[in-house]
Order: sequence, then structure tokens, then C-alpha cells
Amino acid sequence: MKSTPVNPDPIKLYSAEATRNLDAIAINEFKIPGYELMKRAGKATINHLQNTYPLAKEILICCGAGNNAGDGYVIAKLAKLAGLNVKVISLVETGKLKGDAKLAWQDWNSQGQQLSRFSDKLLQKSDVIVDALLGTGLKRQVEGEWASLIKAINSSGKPVISVDIPSGLCPDTGAIAAHAVKANSTMTFIALKKGMFTHLAVDYCGEILFDNLSLPSGVYKRQDEQAHLLDWEYLKRQIKVRKSSSHKHQLGHVFILGGDKGMPGAIRMAAEAALRSGAGLVTVVSHKEHVGVLLAGRPELMLSASDDGHVSPDLLSKASSIVIGPGLTDSLWSQNLLSSALESSAPKVIDAGALRLLSVEDGPRNDWVLTPHAGEAAALLIDHNAEKESLNASAIQESRFTSIEMLQLKYGGQIILKGAGSLLLSPDQLIQLCPYGNPGMASAGMGDVLSGLVGSLIAQGYELSLASSLAVCIHSMAGDMAAADGQTGLLASDLFPHIRQLMNT
Repeated sequence: MKSTPVNPDPIKLYSAEATRNLDAIAINEFKIPGYELMKRAGKATINHLQNTYPLAKEILICCGAGNNAGDGYVIAKLAKLAGLNVKVISLVETGKLKGDAKLAWQDWNSQGQQLSRFSDKLLQKSDVIVDALLGTGLKRQVEGEWASLIKAINSSGKPVISVDIPSGLCPDTGAIAAHAVKANSTMTFIALKKGMFTHLAVDYCGEILFDNLSLPSGVYKRQDEQAHLLDWEYLKRQIKVRKSSSHKHQLGHVFILGGDKGMPGAIRMAAEAALRSGAGLVTVVSHKEHVGVLLAGRPELMLSASDDGHVSPDLLSKASSIVIGPGLTDSLWSQNLLSSALESSAPKVIDAGALRLLSVEDGPRNDWVLTPHAGEAAALLIDHNAEKESLNASAIQESRFTSIEMLQLKYGGQIILKGAGSLLLSPDQLIQLCPYGNPGMASAGMGDVLSGLVGSLIAQGYELSLASSLAVCIHSMAGDMAAADGQTGLLASDLFPHIRQLMNT
């Protein structure tokens, strides 16, 4: 297999600390005044507000502390100059503002403007609310009057623009600090924050707009990024074009192992995904009672039955890749099936029930892709945590970036941590984050389709990292295409025609 090509121009994601470093580099090394950056941020936000809500006249700006509040006062001044009716409320005494935030307040105040007292009437009179309460430096839970105001904003029904990040949202993890503003859009500056694209952030950020405030490229050369967004425009150019002389034996032979007794559905989904994404041959190894139903539903499949879960090495020697896990349980049959797969030298995709059967002795390996969701990730990492009862799916979700790093360290190979904003990590690479997909994909069989996709691309000769990136991207985008008529009721099988279409892009 060829090594994965490197995207020469990745979409970079940064931590909050790295973003502050970029800000400091621009100010201290490139001599751009901090207040000038603040004014650029304000200008970008007011432009977005007027372009998005051209009929809006009544603007409410909610200011807090620090530079986020400073941005709010700049926006207030510019909105007033644009002829809008502006009201500003603050949860911090303006005398406590410092630095650039103080300058911004003074400039706004010099127009003869005064703070307004918060009321529900003020909220309801507003056409647009600007959230400039809490920025990326929040390190505490949101409570008291801060929580009350955020809840009032969220229940107002008014359009909300958050400045840099929705107040109460962690820029590094996508978790919320008890309460967070639910924005219609977020205007973020200097760098895209990694936590804004995963976990709960996808429910709070709305549309994410980015402005680098015209920072010189040299600023970004002095600070490393922490993650990359998957980019379909780049990835689709990595899809191989079939030669006219191609035949099925050149396009990979995927073995799909799974389907414990009475559970043929998951393995059928994985197998069809492998076919629809271009594998030349697909063999399913399952219980003999499943042979009839699998062949009736998809006669293009080849079937091999196993009574006890053991699979002969001679049979598996034909595999270009192995997908193991869909439809497995904790039975002896399932355990034997996993053991047979792990003894093979073919690259493997470990999914679903097989993930819960793995032990620490099985890893680390460089020839597999693990595809856990949060609950499966917790099971895989449980012995890393002294307080085992505290490591559950919720704990994984609260620290998705750290969790995938722990998984990769423990098990090696390629890790795909599924969920809103799926994460991918390969050895010696940065975390990649998938910005595609929708909540309609939270339904049975979606993970099985993904595992079949990954296995198919590996069998076709894609290196594990590229196969995983392509599969996650195609899977998520197919879900978006299938949801064009609505997300509710979306089935995993609805993705198949779109997977085929994307593979032929």
C-alpha cells in the first residue's frame, strides 16, 4: 500500500491556548495593536449581522468581561454608526474592564451611550441579540446571573450571534459549563477552535463563520495547530479511477465476520456497504442459519457458515481486508470468530461487538482500524482509570480529543471515535475531525455501514489512514444527502445510493 498523501493546505484547528498565542504573536512580534484586532473583529461581526438580518433595527448586545466584552462594545459603536438602535447590557461593572476592553468601552461611552437594565421586555423588543458575555478563557461553571441571562437569551426565540464562541461552551472539548448560549451563528476570529465542531458544540454554535482579522501568514507559522478538519474537496481527489482493464480480483476481497445467532442485519449492512463502495468481492462469515436470508437480500455476496465461530486460516488467507464485529455478542461463538480474525495477517476493521471483546493483550497493533462510539471507547479504556465507575460514555464525550489519544496509545493503528464531529487519529499524525453528518444518522446500522466502507477501501489498496478519512467523509456526506428530505426516519440503507454516487465523484 502507498503512504497517505498529505493535504498541502489543511483546514487547521487550534486550542484556546494556541489561539491566545497567535493573538500574542500578532501583537508582540508583528506589532499589530490589540485594539486594532478588536476593531477588526467588531467590523466582521457587524457586517455579518447586517448581511444576515438586513431588516433588523433593534440590536441587543450582552457584554461580560475581558476581550469578549470589548468586542461587544466595538460592535455596539459600529451598529450605532450604521443607524441601528442599540441597547447594551453588562454583567460586569465597567470600571473593572482592563486593557483593550476598557478602551472599547470608553470609545462606546464617548458617543454618549449608557448601559441598559436587563429585562424580558428588552429581549422581546430586540430583532437580534449579540452574545459577548464569556469568551474562550472560561474556566468555571456558569451560574447565578450569568446562567439566568443565558437561559433568558435561549428562551427568547430571537436570532443570536455569538462573538468568537457561544458563552459557556468550552473551545477545547465542545462541552458546556452547565449553561451555554444557543447561537444561530458564531463569528469566530484568528483561529478555528477545535471544540466548536464536536460533542455538544454542534447544538450550540449554529453556522460557524471565520475571520482571521487579516493576520499575516507569518503569525500562523509560529504556532502549531492541534487538529485538522476533513476536507471533501481534497479527499475526493484521492479516489482512484478504475482502469478500463480492471477485474474483480484486482479490486479487493473483503471478509465480513459477524452476525451471531439471530443477528444477521448488521453484517448485511456492512457487506452491502463494502459492495457499494467498490470492493470486487465480499464474503460474509456468519451462522449457517443466516445464509438464506443474506443471499436472498443480496445475491452478490458470497457466504461461509461457521458452527462454532472458528474460521479456517486457508479461507481467511484470501482476504484483502477483514471487518469483524457487526452483530457479535459476548458468546463463545463470537469470541472464537474474533480470535480467528486476529490471527490473520490481513488488515482489520474492529467494530461493534468485537470492540467489547478486545483485551489489552490484543494490542497495540498497526494493522487495524478501531471504530468505537463513546460507550465502546469507555469499555476499551476502562482499565486506564482508577475510578472505573466514572469512565462511561459521558466521560468520553466530555474529553473526546484526550480519549482518542488514549485509545491510539493503547491499541495502536487507526482510531475512529464516532459521534457528532467524529474524530480520527493515526500514528504520528494530528487528530482529524469530520464536519459533515447530521442527527438523522443516529439510527441502527449506521456504524455497520461505516465499517463496511472502511474495510472496502482498505481492500482496494488505500492505506489505513486514508481509507478511514475517505470512509468517514463519504459516510457522513451520504447521510447529509440522504437527509435532504428530512432527518427523522433516515435509515442506514438510505445511504447506499449516495455512497455509490460519491465514490464515482
